[in-house]
Amino acid sequence: MLLGYQTNSLQNHRLPDALDLLVAHGFEAVAITPDTCHLDPAHTTDRDLDDLAQHLRTRRLHPVMETGARFLLDPTQKHEPTLMTRDSAARQRRFDYTRRTAAMGARLGAQVLSFWAGIDRSPGPDSRDRLLDGIRQTTALVRAAGLVPSLEPEPGMAVETFADWLTVRQELGKEAPDLTLDIGHLYAVWEGEPTTVIAAAGPFLRQVHLEDMRRGEHDHLLPGAGDVDFAGVLTALKKAGYGGPVCFELSRSSHQAPTAVAVCRSLWGQHVGGTRR
Repeated sequence: MLLGYQTNSLQNHRLPDALDLLVAHGFEAVAITPDTCHLDPAHTTDRDLDDLAQHLRTRRLHPVMETGARFLLDPTQKHEPTLMTRDSAARQRRFDYTRRTAAMGARLGAQVLSFWAGIDRSPGPDSRDRLLDGIRQTTALVRAAGLVPSLEPEPGMAVETFADWLTVRQELGKEAPDLTLDIGHLYAVWEGEPTTVIAAAGPFLRQVHLEDMRRGEHDHLLPGAGDVDFAGVLTALKKAGYGGPVCFELSRSSHQAPTAVAVCRSLWGQHVGGTRR
């Protein structure tokens, strides 16, 4: 497994400085969210991306693309629009953002792009059709850019659990995306012992997010502040044969990023050991 960290948890650092901070602590992967503070899609040029790609290569950081920008598409409503949005023009902004992020990822050398479904704010008889159509379109456009699409179940969203992801996979067949699993979400929305869920999810995993979280609460916490059994879940990931990035997501801790990065590296050393650097 590759020790990773999310740029949405480094929002008070310039991106090159953030990457150098990770390298200094032995991190091997970075999950990049194009956002207002890093690689704003409206202003990032191909030259910018080529420079960043070189920065990543020389520092041996493996990039993964994320699409969780909070207010980039709508400055008044967090994460909107989504795949569940009814308004076609707003929904198209989500597809355009994902397409642009996939193209950016291809230029940076990323292999995987993670996305989520969104909250169904106007449920109706067509909700399932909207969900499946949105996932189908997203999966197709990510694959067209040469990346692997990976759907993340999120608390409160139309795809909330691993079981929900499995149902989508059964319904879409070859058009279904792979799986991004956030370990903390297994505690926020309990669907059984997390190590058991990880064992079942193993064959489908393309990206893993990690943080501490209290059972029943969706709040990304520094390791040691919640209920996550890090020894157990990291062992379960190894047993499941997962060898990709495990990216800490501490998006509420950007203000203390140097401390948070050091804490995560220490935890990794305790339970996984050294990195490949």
